[in-house]
Amino acid sequence: MVKGHDGPVWQVAWAHPMCGNLLASCSYDRKVLIWKESGGQWNKLYEYANHDSSVNSISWAPHDYGLMLACGSSDGAVSIISSSGDGNWESKKITNAHTIGCNSVSWASAVLSNSMPDQSGTGKAVKRFVTGGCDSLVKIWREDDGQFVEEQKLEGHSDWVRDVAWAPSIGLPHQIIASCSQDRRVIIWRNDGTAGATWTSTVLHTFDDVVWHVSWSVTGNILAVSGGDNKVSLWKETLEGQWVCISDVKKGKSAVLSS
Repeated sequence: MVKGHDGPVWQVAWAHPMCGNLLASCSYDRKVLIWKESGGQWNKLYEYANHDSSVNSISWAPHDYGLMLACGSSDGAVSIISSSGDGNWESKKITNAHTIGCNSVSWASAVLSNSMPDQSGTGKAVKRFVTGGCDSLVKIWREDDGQFVEEQKLEGHSDWVRDVAWAPSIGLPHQIIASCSQDRRVIIWRNDGTAGATWTSTVLHTFDDVVWHVSWSVTGNILAVSGGDNKVSLWKETLEGQWVCISDVKKGKSAVLSS
């Protein structure tokens, strides 16, 4: 057991194995810590303390981009911490990314980002990630000349967005994002992958309580949802484009609803 934070730790995230045994953590103490394992011991590799409030979410970028970590904070900002692996770390900050605060951040896979050209239509690789905030908004950010800028603002929720998850690539041209909110809904956002294309929204389901987290399977075709109703449910899209619950788990008991 290692101790480095001075407050509740909200999230931990593993870096890709190609980057070594690295783990990031974020906390109410306004810090992001990056840990490295060596000889069976975990030691603090880097400390980032440039937020003014709780850091609520962290997400490692695809390893194709090297060591890069996005951090969302209650101060409304999103920081991007990166390193070339030489021991030096750099940081960039998107101030006022979300009014009141940012609750979640999730990267697009490198394959998806590469398949979706930049606004000029040149088709060059572009880094993208999605955030969710207390302003009820879902926002998509892209790198432009070394800085991250707002690309899309997705409006559909009526209360705090608690979590966002960009689906992994499964070789399809379109992109899918899931978001969940205190408004008890999960929304699926879809884009056909072309430059400047519009994101369309579908309400997956309205639950009985606040929805806290959404998480995609590694193949990107099954979505896990957890919330204040004490349940974890699994959802899958049918060939007709309808999202159906295929498993409902409550208090350690699982009921398979459909195949």
